[in-house]
Amino acid sequence: MATAALYLAHMNPVTKAHEQIISNLKRDYSVYIFPVRFMQGKTEVNTKSFPFSFEQRKEMVQSVFGDSVTVLPDYAFYAPFSKYMPPLLSGKSWELRNQIVSHVKEGDFVSYTGDKAERLMLKIYRLNPLKADRLEISASSVKEMLYKEALEGDRGGWRDMVPAPVAGAIERNWEVVKKFAKEEDATMRVMGMKFPRQGYK
Repeated sequence: MATAALYLAHMNPVTKAHEQIISNLKRDYSVYIFPVRFMQGKTEVNTKSFPFSFEQRKEMVQSVFGDSVTVLPDYAFYAPFSKYMPPLLSGKSWELRNQIVSHVKEGDFVSYTGDKAERLMLKIYRLNPLKADRLEISASSVKEMLYKEALEGDRGGWRDMVPAPVAGAIERNWEVVKKFAKEEDATMRVMGMKFPRQGYK
């Protein structure tokens, strides 16, 4: 039976670096993509740092890869998000780990991150991280350009940093960009992880 590769990421939005990582993983593995979600009840919490919804990010991934990868909603934090802290010691963080692997059909799996600290976490959670170099994801740079274009009207260079089908998906969801361009960023960093302020406690 094939080995699965689990890719946990924000993907907000999907960039050419994400595309390259997924393409590389597909050569050797059945690939499962887990865009992170922050949920308050049945509503996803989005912020300036996390503007695009799970469904919009799923559309972005599938616009590039179709059905050749599986996109799952299981990397989901449920409010209050503080209950997942501290990682490893919190029982909820282990529930999240089990939730992530619950729909992986393959008996064997590895996970991907280019970040050394994240790789250590994935190792402790027994998610078998691959040794990988960090690619410059630049999703933050893309968001900055999106917001600048929404506010000032100048056509930015972000289209060169995302796959062409993803650029189309972003343009179809331009109202999301315009909405968050005008807002303050309502996220906070806790022990190296970013969470929406809404729903943290």
